[in-house]
Amino acid sequence: MTEPRGGAVTVLRADRWADIDAGEVHSPAVVVIEGSRIQAINPVDPLPNSADVIELGDVTLLPGLMDMELNLLIGGPGGPEGLPSPMHGVQDDPVYRTLRGAVNARTTLEAGFTTVRNLGLMVKTGGYLLDVALQRAIDQGWHVGPRIFPAGHAVTPYGGHLDPTVFQRLAPGIMPLSVAEGIANGVDDVRTCVRYQIRHGAKLIKVSASGGVMSHSTAPGAQQYSDDEFAAIADEAHRAGVRVAAHAVGDSAIRACIRAGIDCIEHGFLASDDTIQMMVDHGTFLVSTTYLTEAMAIDRIAPELRRKAEVVFPQAQAMLPKAIAAGVRIACGTDAPAVPHGQNARELGALVARGMTPMQALRAATITSAELIEADDDLGRLAPGYLADIIAVPGDPSRDITTTLDVRFVMKDGQVIKR
Repeated sequence: MTEPRGGAVTVLRADRWADIDAGEVHSPAVVVIEGSRIQAINPVDPLPNSADVIELGDVTLLPGLMDMELNLLIGGPGGPEGLPSPMHGVQDDPVYRTLRGAVNARTTLEAGFTTVRNLGLMVKTGGYLLDVALQRAIDQGWHVGPRIFPAGHAVTPYGGHLDPTVFQRLAPGIMPLSVAEGIANGVDDVRTCVRYQIRHGAKLIKVSASGGVMSHSTAPGAQQYSDDEFAAIADEAHRAGVRVAAHAVGDSAIRACIRAGIDCIEHGFLASDDTIQMMVDHGTFLVSTTYLTEAMAIDRIAPELRRKAEVVFPQAQAMLPKAIAAGVRIACGTDAPAVPHGQNARELGALVARGMTPMQALRAATITSAELIEADDDLGRLAPGYLADIIAVPGDPSRDITTTLDVRFVMKDGQVIKR
């Protein structure tokens, strides 16, 4: 986490602030920030004479929001509604891709999302982890963007979901890949692949556990790794102190991941009632990416993929209310650019439409997401000692979650980004 940058004091004044733990909005809001951390909320003592006071007026202050499933390196500028070109994996070189990621990073931060997980490249990069490079550039102050938890390359079997040769439907031999780019088969290979990502800066591991709607190989529900391979991936990551996220659409794949001790299920669209309860019992996180099931531009994808989406997406929409009611630990994630970069807050509206209260949706995008990345002592709350990641929205988001689409002010690490 970023350390305090000196002793400069900033004071934010606003009409309201959201206490996510209590599920309440309080008035007024006086937030004192010293360096990069919050020092006090509505203090009794007089404010320092040297403080820089920022009057924000009729807005509600929130902790910086978090998106736990996106890919900054694809989509964004130049694509219709944020969708990448179908051939981006072989047309875009690593430099071009990283520059695009820098633009998407700024767009995401200015939309109020101060922390993200970048979950897995699916392109040939010569083994370079581009999201790690982008994270370093942002952390060192070279570029404006959210705090990134990068996964490097997703671990996927040959021919599986996220194998880029499948996404681009390339002929054999056109684009050779190795564990350096996430292609791994068998227990020894997956261990090597996990070690490679961690060695080069990945802060978590993503595994392609089942087929996907947007890939041309396996059925969406098909389990892609054996139980032994899942167990090896989880063991290797956990011994290195990092968590594992699994792209898992199918029910059997989700159950296999939970049994293996994988920490988080991405999507989970076809989870049965028993599997939902299994997530509750094991404390497994779910990043449901539910907004894309109603808003993704499936009319622009290949007919065979469109047919899969038309079958799977309604089942996904029916699954999530059950998971909410059961008490699954649900964190906010969009799978951007499936949802265009900068429109990440639409996921919160979809969570409310599926059964969360607005405050529960805000919790999913703050406290629960912070717990998922093991940063809940630093992020996700407006409280003394926490990092000063603070945004402002008009109105009262506990009554109208759509106010999160209109972010008026953004502060990250005590630095004003958008005002």
